[in-house]
Amino acid sequence: MDYILLIEDDTDLAAGLLFTFQEEGFKTLHAACAAEARASFKNKFDLVVLDIMLPDGNGYDLCKEIRAFSDVPILFLTSCDDEANTITALDGGGDDYVTKPFKLDVLLSRIRAHLRRRNTQPPQAPFCGGVRLDDAQGRAFAAEQDLRLTLTEYRLLSLLTRNAGLILKRGQLLDALWDGKGDFVDDNTLSVHIRHLREKLSTAGSGVSIRTVRGLGYRLEEHAT
Repeated sequence: MDYILLIEDDTDLAAGLLFTFQEEGFKTLHAACAAEARASFKNKFDLVVLDIMLPDGNGYDLCKEIRAFSDVPILFLTSCDDEANTITALDGGGDDYVTKPFKLDVLLSRIRAHLRRRNTQPPQAPFCGGVRLDDAQGRAFAAEQDLRLTLTEYRLLSLLTRNAGLILKRGQLLDALWDGKGDFVDDNTLSVHIRHLREKLSTAGSGVSIRTVRGLGYRLEEHAT
């Protein structure tokens, strides 16, 4: 049974989500504030649903704390619907961003997609431009330096690596990353993940780069030696 940590200070919303998650077969623990969330970190969760505005802190800081010891998928669920908050959340290690008010079926679909991806070991990824992917652990290395990718960033790099040199359209990437539910993803979510991945590849001095092909999509290119 998948175990979800729900960090939400709105008691009415939390009660409704707890009931729904349990009806869907998920084991769920609710934390109403940052302190309760930190106290629960000793448990091993399969997914975290995280609000930004909390009475004793914020979701951004909690996300970074979780990322320091876990690659568990983190889905932000918040009323902060502007682009700046979306970028901050994803840059801080979040995998997805859903704004309130939301459609319950869409939220559940995205939760199930993240859990399926986490529970399904992908096929062996190739070695490209000095970048090595470890599918068993969901980790990527450049010059043997751990890139410390989030789960979504790893999936994105894995997909680009398998198709190195080929143009992948934005729609293809969204469909692959979110199980055909790309139309539910905020328009800038993919761009933020691409930018974050580029920064990590560049900082590590990898032998590859992600090129934007205007009007088409993205292509992973190996640097000339």
